[in-house]
Amino acid sequence: MNLLSVQQGKEYVIDRIDTEDEELDAFLFSLGCYSGEPVTVVTRQRSTCVMSVKDSRYCIDRQLAEAIRVFDI
Repeated sequence: MNLLSVQQGKEYVIDRIDTEDEELDAFLFSLGCYSGEPVTVVTRQRSTCVMSVKDSRYCIDRQLAEAIRVFDI
């Protein structure tokens, strides 16, 4: 499942990042988005998603939210 299909306020663990763009992978890694890292969706709107990772909150677009694959703890 990806960040658009998870329950808000519940903690999940990042399984993998599904992108074919190395720059995008590097950007997400710099935010702390990598396998094994806990992540929580704070709010979700039509075209954006606010996620909490490593004690920081980031607003990401729909495309990035779909690329971040997670699993339930």
